[in-house]
Amino acid sequence: MSCFGRDQDKLVYKPRVILITGGAGFIGSHVVSYLLREYPEYLIINYDKLDYCASLKNLSDVAHYPNYRFVKGDILSEDLVSYVLESHSVDTVIHMAAQTHVDASFGNSLFFTNTNVLGTHTLLECCRKYGRIGRFIHQSTDEIYGGEHEGMNTELSLPAPSNPYACSKAAAEFIAVGYYKSFGFPVMITRSNNVYGPRQYPDKLIPKSICLLQQGQKCFVHGDGKHRRNWLYADDAARAIDCILHRGVVGEIYNVGSDFECCTLDVIRDLLSLFGYTDDFENHIQFVRDRPYNDRRYRLDSTKLRSLGWQPLVPWKQGLQRTLEWYSSDNIHNWDEGFGFQYGLVSHPNHFSTATNIKTNDTV
Repeated sequence: MSCFGRDQDKLVYKPRVILITGGAGFIGSHVVSYLLREYPEYLIINYDKLDYCASLKNLSDVAHYPNYRFVKGDILSEDLVSYVLESHSVDTVIHMAAQTHVDASFGNSLFFTNTNVLGTHTLLECCRKYGRIGRFIHQSTDEIYGGEHEGMNTELSLPAPSNPYACSKAAAEFIAVGYYKSFGFPVMITRSNNVYGPRQYPDKLIPKSICLLQQGQKCFVHGDGKHRRNWLYADDAARAIDCILHRGVVGEIYNVGSDFECCTLDVIRDLLSLFGYTDDFENHIQFVRDRPYNDRRYRLDSTKLRSLGWQPLVPWKQGLQRTLEWYSSDNIHNWDEGFGFQYGLVSHPNHFSTATNIKTNDTV
């Protein structure tokens, strides 16, 4: 259900045609599905280049909807982006396409700069020239704050990114803000904490751990496993986008965070409990070297977003159970299970390296 039910009078902004970049990916597919179901009067255009972590199978339950369109394309393709904007009379953009794997950013940071910074700039410039965009939501991350701030990070906290991925997202934000200030372009920015749920490619902590356990292998834990993160279920993340789209203020930044926080070891323990491993946690965990730099903690203050009517609804363990059930079905076949898939299950995946660089026994 929408954050507003069906009370359309509460909507400040009402789009007609929404272009969603990265709509076949993890969070993007949840946003596409959610908006298609909640707003059948909106035309939703999914623009995605179908990278390794994306799949149209993520949208198989809504692909037949009459208000859905798919365009295969790269946000770096200025000609194609401009054509799609014009040919579909797009009035709203939700920009979610990005490279997001922190481990991979250490291996090929230029790839992240190219996609996340130049890609965002290309999209913004195409939209500016097009001239008929009423809202442009740019999805960012809590990682731009870094892990050194005391207390909760508000939207006014200074960015202090500490890894190549976070730096690329911070740079993209600055460009988006520059377009708002220089051209009056209707940008809004979201900064979300860790999101989990169905449809996430298994190179991230929770789906990777589930897949490893299903194969009878141990879960990888980076460093001491005491890094703390807040976790938000994917449906709640989609509802946050709904809220910001319809009630957000142009030029504003919105933190999207849950109240549930735990360390990596506790995430793994909760997963092991769902698998029935309640007394021998240590036998199912393999500690590996930490990332070159790994922030100890991110904490978000989401008061501004909650004042618009949003709040997370799915409790941690309920969301974790739903996630496990999804990966326990045939849904894992949403992605190619060849070399790339198995490579995602190693301790420190780098999808832009060659096979000779794989290290699977990276213990501390």
